[in-house]
This record gives sequence, C-alpha cells and structure tokens, in this order.
Amino acid sequence: MPYFDAASAAPLHPVARQALLASLDEGWADPARLYREGRRARLLLDAAREAAAEAVGCRPDELVFTPSGTRAVHAGVAGALAGRRRVGNRLVVSAVEHSSVLHAGEAHAAAGGTVTEVPVGRSGAVDASVFAAELGSGTALACLQSANHEVGTEQPVAEVAEACRAAEVPLLVDAAQSLGWGPAPAGWSLLTASAHKWGGPAGVGLLAVRKGVRFAPQGPADERESGRAPGFENLPAIVAAAASLRAVRAEAAAEGARLRTLVDRIRARVPELVPDVEVVGDPVRRLPHLVTFSCLYVDGETLLSELDREGFSVSSGSSCTSSTLTPSHVLRAMGVLSEGNVRVSLPGGTSAEDVDRFLAVLPGVVAGVRERLGAPVSVPSAPAPSGSLVVDSLGKRCPIPVIELAKVIGDVPLGGTVTVLSDDEAARLDIPAWCEMRGQEYAGESPSAAGGVAYVVRRVS
Repeated sequence: MPYFDAASAAPLHPVARQALLASLDEGWADPARLYREGRRARLLLDAAREAAAEAVGCRPDELVFTPSGTRAVHAGVAGALAGRRRVGNRLVVSAVEHSSVLHAGEAHAAAGGTVTEVPVGRSGAVDASVFAAELGSGTALACLQSANHEVGTEQPVAEVAEACRAAEVPLLVDAAQSLGWGPAPAGWSLLTASAHKWGGPAGVGLLAVRKGVRFAPQGPADERESGRAPGFENLPAIVAAAASLRAVRAEAAAEGARLRTLVDRIRARVPELVPDVEVVGDPVRRLPHLVTFSCLYVDGETLLSELDREGFSVSSGSSCTSSTLTPSHVLRAMGVLSEGNVRVSLPGGTSAEDVDRFLAVLPGVVAGVRERLGAPVSVPSAPAPSGSLVVDSLGKRCPIPVIELAKVIGDVPLGGTVTVLSDDEAARLDIPAWCEMRGQEYAGESPSAAGGVAYVVRRVS
C-alpha cells in the first residue's frame, strides 16, 4: 500500500532501526553517571550530538535534544523572547508557520506580548522586503520556516536572515521539513527540527541556539541538555535519530532528484487528467518530494477515504477533513482553493509505478465523489432573464456552496450576479478561487441579514 504522507511522518529509515536496536543494549544507563554503564551511555550521547550538529551546521555545545520538534519550537521561542525581554516583546512570524510556532505566539500574546504575522503570496512564500519592514524597534524575535509543511514552498530564509542581522533581531528557523534534504539555510540564530520527518524515531527534536544569542530557558531548572530540555534523555531514540539524519543526508542529492521528477509528473498530469484542479505552492522553489492540489466540487474527507480505499495514504488541508470546520491556516493565508485539497509527500524509495497507479486511480475517484455530490459537469451557457439570484447555502459545508453556485451561474445574464449565503469558513477561500478558475468576477462579501456571509459573484463569461 503506497504511503504518500512523509511530510507528516516518514517511515523509519533502516539505519534508524539498526541504531535503535543496537543502542537499546548499550545506551540504557544514565549518561550523567560516572560508572562504566553511564560512561558508555555518555559516549553514545556525545557521538549523536556531534553527528546532529554536523548535519545542522553548528557546534555540538549549541545543540540539545528535546522530546519533540514541537517542544523544540516552544522552548526556542519562549527562551529567546525571555532572553531579549529588555529589547522588547514583539514577535514577528510568517502567516504560514507550523502550528507549533503560531501556538507559541498565542501564548506570548496571552502573556501581554505582541505578535505580527507577515502575509504570503499565492505561492506561499513571504516577500523578504515585507518581512524586513516588520523588524522594527522592540522586535525580540523573528520566526521563518525553511520550507512549508503543507505546500512545500521554500522560504527566502537567507534574504530574511540578512535583514534580521542588520536589524539585530535573532531569527528562529523551523527546518523540520527540509533538514533531511540538505544543509540548513545560512544566517539562522536558532534552529529547530524533528526526527520523525526524516525517518528517525518519533519523540526526538533538535534545538540549536548559536553562541551569543541571548537565551533564558523557561520553566523549572534542570541539569540536563544545558537546562533547555529537562528530563532523562531517550538515548536509544536520540542515537537512531542522529544516525538516520546522517544517512538520509548522504542519500539526499540522488533521492531528491529522483523524487522531484516524480513530483513534476504529478504536478503536470493531475490538471490534465482531472478537470477543475488547482495545483498550489511554488513550482520551482519547493521541497523535492511534496505537491499539493485542490479539486473543485469535492468533499475532502470523502476523497481521502476513497483514495485510502484504493490503497493510497495522503493528507489534506481542506476544511472538509477538519474537526474545526475551517481550512488550514496555510491555504487560507495563500488565498487558494481549499476544498478537495490533497497533499502528496513521497517518502524515500517511492517507485515510479506507485506514482503512475496513483495518477491512474485519481480521475475516477474524483469523478465518483463529484457525481455523488451532484456537482455540475460543465457550466450552463444559456442565461435566463433574471439579472440576479440568491443561493441559500447556510448550514451546508464545503464543497456544497461552490457546487450550488456553479449550477446557477448560467441562469443569470452576462453582468448579472449570484449571491451565495454561506456560514462555512471555507467559502471565503473557495468562492473567489472558483471565480478565478472559471473566469467569473468575485464582487465581494458582506454580512448577511439571514446569518453568515453573502458572497457576490458577477457573471462575465
């Protein structure tokens, strides 16, 4: 069964498995003790730290192991903000950061701090000059991911890092998605990563803090990991994480080039095979193994279930698969279509045959879901006399509001309008995206007296 969700968790690398099993016998003792077993455990921990630091591009004493990538982010953000509290309390982040960064920002704001989110374009990347303009007085910390976890877009970290250096603001880079594929971007002050993203075991994160960066660990003091990650180290997992990071980095150039070719095939063929699809994310500056696309008139939860039935494990940022009933913050910030969203992230070793079978199965799956939802096959062209229509989609979840819009747009003359009433948050993205894909004019939105929001679409073609 092809597993296409490596961006969530990559399968355990063979080297990680070997190192994990070996260190279970040798690394069970407390590395802080001076007796024989403790010294042996300490040697393993030191070797793992040196290997991880080499991959990150820092000194071993600048890097600590944490219980997860999320904990690394939380500790990094809180420690850097506390260390620079005399400078100010302003945190600057991109609007598409991983939720762990945004949650750390929410905690900072709740404690009286200020958080500024820098917007992104439709490709998912920030404009380095816009980011730089936010680094004003009182900025204690800036955060920018190396590459996006949902759409794969690489961020201009080097340019932003130069702006941060000029403004004397430390930059935290979340490198969770990219570290297994190559060196970390230059210029970072703090860096975080997570082992299960590159094929290491779950439960190991990395936090690197450059010497000279003001940093004050938060929470009760602890003697382990420089006081930045309290608790007994999971040494077997740490050893396996470091060993697998070294292994995947040795394979990254060749495997990345091979997977990029497969992803290029998906990016090119999906719009040819499936009508009304938007491929999102930067087509060039992106991770080699990840592609995201969204399908009009499709319920994302049903689509993922049907693909799973066909043997393919994929992910989605669609609100139709979300318990919160809202699209992913990444798709929302990009302003792209969210309904029927599919993220394909290929693990190392994925075969061309698996990709070809996915491309063969996808059109039938999408067509079947659309048929069950009553989606239009094509937009009607013969207009009725009425110059405007109102579609009441209150209480209906995506993709139903867009389907109902598509069914009636041909019933108004050129220049006529269709007003869609919807209380589904996804409509704010999906109706403008539908207009752009179908050559219609999105005329704006306003609160509806009937509840929800009234979205106005003008027929121009």
